[in-house]
Formats: sequence, C-alpha cells, structure tokens
Amino acid sequence: MDAPQPTARAGGVVATLAFAGTTAAIMQTLVTPLIAELPKILHTTSSNAAWVITVTLLVGAVCVPVTGRLGDLLGKRRMLLVCSVPLMAGSVVCALSSSVAPMIVGRGLQGMGMGMVPLGIALLRDVVPKEKLSSSIALVSASMGIGGGLGLPIAAAVAQYANWRVLFWGSAVLAVLIAALIWFLIPDVPASAKGQRFDTPGALGLGVGLVCLLLAVSKGAEWGWGSATTLTLFAAAVLVLLSWGWWETRTRDPLVDLRTTARPRVLFTNVASIFVGFGMYASMLVIPQLLQFPEATGYGLGQSMLAAGLWMAPGGIMMMIVSPLGGKLTDARGPKFTLICGVLVIAAGYGLSLALMGSGLGLMVVCMVINSGVGLAYGSMPALIMSSVPLSETAAANGFNTLMRSLGTSVGAAVIGVILSQMTTTMGGYSFSSEAGFRTALIVGGGVALVAALIAAVIPAVRATPVEAGTEPAAAPAEVKA
Repeated sequence: MDAPQPTARAGGVVATLAFAGTTAAIMQTLVTPLIAELPKILHTTSSNAAWVITVTLLVGAVCVPVTGRLGDLLGKRRMLLVCSVPLMAGSVVCALSSSVAPMIVGRGLQGMGMGMVPLGIALLRDVVPKEKLSSSIALVSASMGIGGGLGLPIAAAVAQYANWRVLFWGSAVLAVLIAALIWFLIPDVPASAKGQRFDTPGALGLGVGLVCLLLAVSKGAEWGWGSATTLTLFAAAVLVLLSWGWWETRTRDPLVDLRTTARPRVLFTNVASIFVGFGMYASMLVIPQLLQFPEATGYGLGQSMLAAGLWMAPGGIMMMIVSPLGGKLTDARGPKFTLICGVLVIAAGYGLSLALMGSGLGLMVVCMVINSGVGLAYGSMPALIMSSVPLSETAAANGFNTLMRSLGTSVGAAVIGVILSQMTTTMGGYSFSSEAGFRTALIVGGGVALVAALIAAVIPAVRATPVEAGTEPAAAPAEVKA
C-alpha cells in the first residue's frame, strides 16, 4: 500500500478521530454522578440500576473487536459512521427513559460506540503523513483516558445544575456532530482486507466468552465469588474461549488471527495492556472516594461530586498535553521505550499518592502524574501492535488491544472493590472503607504498574527480516534497542 500523502486535511482528521474517541469514552462515565440517584430515577432496585453501568462495559467489550475486523473488511470510515448511529440512538433512548429496561437498552447502544477508538487508530496509518503518525496515534489512543478524565466533572456539573436528561440529550448532539465531522473530514480509503469473509462463528464465540468472563469479574463481589452463578460463568468463559481459540486457528479468515497475536511482540504488548488498564482504573476508583468521604473519617476530604471531578480534571488535561509529546518520544526512541516510561510514571504517581492523599491539591498532583503516564503508555501500545501485524489486520489488532485494556479495567475494578469492601471501619453505625484499605489499594495499583514495566521490558525489538509479500506489518517508528 502506498504511503499516505501529506495533506492539509490531516489536522482535521486527527482532531475528528480524537474527538470521536473522547466522546465515546465520556459515554462510559456519563452516569457516574447519577449512581446514587438511579434507583429513584428509574423506580428500581440498586442491583438492577447497576446494570446501567455494567451493560455498557459488556457491549463495548464484545463490539470493539468485531467493529475492528469489519473496518478491515468494509472500510474504516464506513464503520466509524456505523458506530455513530448507536451512539445517537442510545443517547436518545436514555434521555426518554423513565424505567430501568429502556435505560439499559440505551446504555448498551452507547457501548457499541467504543469501537470508534481502534478504528480511528488504524485509519490514521492510512491517511496521516509519516512524520505526524506517532503523535497522532498517541493522541487518538489516549482519547479513551482523556474522555474518562474529563467526562466526570462535566457530567457532575450537568447533573448538579440541570435535569439529568440533559446529559443524554447533550451526548446525542455530540454523536450527531461526530457523524457530520466523519462524513465531511474523513477520507474514504480502500478496505485493507477486502474480499475476505467475516468470521461469524468467531464473533459469536468471542462475544459469549467475554460476556461470561466480564459478568463473573464485574458481578462476582455482589453475587459472591464462591457462588454457583459466578463459578458457572467462569467455567463457561474458560470452555467457550478455549473453543473459540481452537476455531480461530483453523478457520481461513479469523476474527482475530491468533498466530499473529501469539508473536512475542504482540503478545507481551497485549499482556502489558491489561496491567496498564488495571493501573489506570485503580486510581479512578480510589481518588474520587477519598475526595468525597466525610472529613469526620480523618482521611476523607468531604468534597461534593462536582468538586471532586474538578480536582481530577487537570489529570485529563495532562493526558491531552502529554500524548503528542509521547509521540515525539516514540519517534526518537521507539514505542517500547515510551511504554516503559509511561508505566514507570504511573508507578511514581502511586508512590506519591501515599504521601499526598491527605489534601485535594495533593490528589490533584497524583492524578496529573498518573494520567501523564497513562497518556504515554496508551499512545505507545498501538504503535507496537501496528509494527507487528499485517496491513490487513490493523483495525482488528487494535480492537483486540483495546479489549485487553478494557479487560484490565474490569479486573482492576473487581480487585480494588474487594480490597475496599474487606478493609473497613465503622463510624456512627455506618461502615466505610478504611484508610488502610485505601492505602493498600494504592500500593496494589503501583505494584501492578511495576509489573507492566517488567512485561514491557521484555517486548522484543523489531526484527529486521524480510516478510512475505502482502503480509508486511504497518509502518511504525523504528525501535531503539536498549
């Protein structure tokens, strides 16, 4: 495939794709300020209302690798437009909902929009000039974290000062705007895997296996880790995913080419992505609670949801600033070096948190450091992936990598949730997560980041060997060997 030609539209393409990824990520944190109010708003129980959050995670996990593969087969621009449709529809359904069932349906539709992120990353390789590729990939890849960091204070402000339905009408307007920008600014490029067939059994198998696994992980604490439901789901996940793996290695045009995924460079990057996702989400769970816990506990800061979001907002801004700088670092030293730097910065942020958790200013600094590391790490992983897979699999491979990050956040939520629920203190007849619990959670977050650094350190450098015609990996910055 010919290299993309420099064009004045490159800036508009990158801005559009970053905006699309950020908006898709905001959809995930959109209802966070409403968690306590959802049972009353939807006339349901707290347990049922929790599905409003869980369903977005499940649908996003299933759809991301599928939309990535369809992008390779049918064209990435076309699939970006397709992803914008459920974002619009889901937002409208949620805005009109007065009960839990339509709200869950709408949130599931919003989850389908998460496929925009890997599609956008893969499309950059086709349309952005080589000299701007690394910084562009870094920015669009980090949009998942940027959206999460900025979405909380925005949603909290709207929920506090306006009707909750405004959140969803606003997201519907954003989805329409994204579709218009994609239509007018994103060029249509030929599908990289045109002529291959879509692996329907593989998509169904991966979907069923992921739903079983993520349900068990996300609901295990509520249902009981030793309950028959949780254990059955874990067993089903293992059985289905093993069967799916067997199928993928034997079908002609697999949804995910596991032979490519098993290459050490891709494998270690995906494993590191799980730990990076864990490390990012642990701070997003712990810091808001520390900010909002009552001051009477001795370690809570008594902030409102809006104030807590504002304390954390500079972290999202830092990610936006650092991501393009990470692209320049990748150009200079290679994506492996950038990934190692990113996870070490995350670990340093957790180290700082143990000393600074007693003030809002201190936690703001912690957010800024951790999110700077996430920006570096998230921006480097797609470059590592695309330097190791055939051109016809770039969107699918990036979708699988995005899935690994999401799996890490799910596992992180479960582990941190167990720590905070088990290490508690009682005050005024109420049970709270203890200071020791929060410190333990922060230590675990830092430890996971260090494990990610060790995994990143063993990612092999690019091998300078010829490959078969038609299967050459996508262009990526040259790796600098340590």
